[in-house]
Amino acid sequence: MNPAQRARQLLRSQHHGVLSTLSATLDGYPFGSVVDYLTDHEARPIFLVSALAEHTKNMMQDPRVSLLSYHATHDVQASPRLTFTGIAQCLPAHEIEYHQARYLRYFPETAAYFDLDFSFYRITPVTLRYIGGVGTMCWLNAAEYTPPCATLAQAETAIITHMNQDHLPALRHYCQQYHDLAVLDVTMLGIDCDGFDVRADRRLLRFEFNQPMLDAQAAREALIAMTQTQVNLS
Repeated sequence: MNPAQRARQLLRSQHHGVLSTLSATLDGYPFGSVVDYLTDHEARPIFLVSALAEHTKNMMQDPRVSLLSYHATHDVQASPRLTFTGIAQCLPAHEIEYHQARYLRYFPETAAYFDLDFSFYRITPVTLRYIGGVGTMCWLNAAEYTPPCATLAQAETAIITHMNQDHLPALRHYCQQYHDLAVLDVTMLGIDCDGFDVRADRRLLRFEFNQPMLDAQAAREALIAMTQTQVNLS
């Protein structure tokens, strides 16, 4: 797996980070906020913000931002992390319905926010700094980071509906084999070229593909292969 894939996997596996904007109140000083986010099919962070929030006012004045996402371990300096710098913009109107439905699968507790002054922003990448641990680091530009063109976005709803209606034993198998968890309540939430997400007994779990899956048939074959795999987690 190359550094760009590892960077995408890290960003997709986490769902909160530190958003840094340039303060409109403090004369351009960096301003950090904790936000929940979800990656789209191009591995760009999407997050929901209030018009009253300081970071929203900052982005409206200057759209240059960064998002720090990390996988916390007992040794912070050895933890994988990604600083995703880019341009933050509101989602266009024709994309909102799709992304709202997808966001609510991951964050159902935010349903009431859509009756208030909240809106979606997305960060388009410019430059990224990936640190996989001590001594493992690199810069990535947008072209290097962006996943290959795939058609899974069009098939995502059909795939997760099929898995949740007809293949719950397979989802439980994934949880047992890849996360060493025996679960009862399990739901697939989303799938992208790099992997898929499952809510298992209220826990959000990420499952990674070994290589990008560019269409529904490739994803189907990968899911079938995973049901036949015995993983040694020791």
